[in-house]
Amino acid sequence: MRKPYHSHLILYYTSSIDLIKGNIMKVNDRVTVKTDGGPRREGVVLEVEQFSEGVMYLVSLEDYPAGVWFFNEIDSHDGTFVEPLHQ
Repeated sequence: MRKPYHSHLILYYTSSIDLIKGNIMKVNDRVTVKTDGGPRREGVVLEVEQFSEGVMYLVSLEDYPAGVWFFNEIDSHDGTFVEPLHQ
């Protein structure tokens, strides 16, 4: 008997970004992300998708190596979830 297919859990976070200033990260950029509770976490951008409402980033994190999607919304003042890593 064939087992039913179960899709992977996909998490989405939303925030703001100013695209006019050119703050769009690229694949392989090291970034930090803000998640619910706790400090910002470091990760690597795996994929970038631009939309009229903002930019989605698939970011690989230590405990989520396949990535978690984060959405930076244009003109929102709720904070930025994905930012470049400043070393």
